[in-house]
Amino acid sequence: MLPPPIISCGVVISLKLQRRINRFLPDPAKIKQNRFLRVFGSRLYRNNLWQLNRRSVAGAFAVSLFMAWVPLPCQMLLAAGAAILFSANLPVAVALAWVSNPVTIPPMLYFAYKTGAALLQQPPLHLPFELNTQWLLQSLQQVGPSLLLGCLLCALCCSLAGYIAVRGLWRYSVVRSWQRRSQARSLYN
Repeated sequence: MLPPPIISCGVVISLKLQRRINRFLPDPAKIKQNRFLRVFGSRLYRNNLWQLNRRSVAGAFAVSLFMAWVPLPCQMLLAAGAAILFSANLPVAVALAWVSNPVTIPPMLYFAYKTGAALLQQPPLHLPFELNTQWLLQSLQQVGPSLLLGCLLCALCCSLAGYIAVRGLWRYSVVRSWQRRSQARSLYN
């Protein structure tokens, strides 16, 4: 059975659109029964984790865009945990974590390193590439502080920009909807 239409700030998402979106979303009951997710307990029952509303979607964008800049290979898990912690939309947060993927992460990390090096007033290093753990550990010691500072700054900026953009676009769509309804009423009167 389909839940009632999602209403947020005067916007009603049509049942047809809601059915389309629900096809791609995992079943909350199955997720709540997952033995690995039982750690979160009753937090998985919060409505904002599963509803599409302005606050939860904006929070999901903020959480995911922040976690996309974490230089670890488990951004989806981090985004899911942060979404649960901050009551952001869980499916949107997990899906948006794919902003950083194997194709986009090298340029993102390079940009973060260059940003961090500029903030620390260090010249960027050009290290010869070797594929072994000794080279990796040595390189991380040299570029680590710049990379982490750049990642933190980029994460904060992208997170804030994503949150503000979603809230602004959501508000704009609500205002446009109200204006269209007002114009339609004035035509009939």
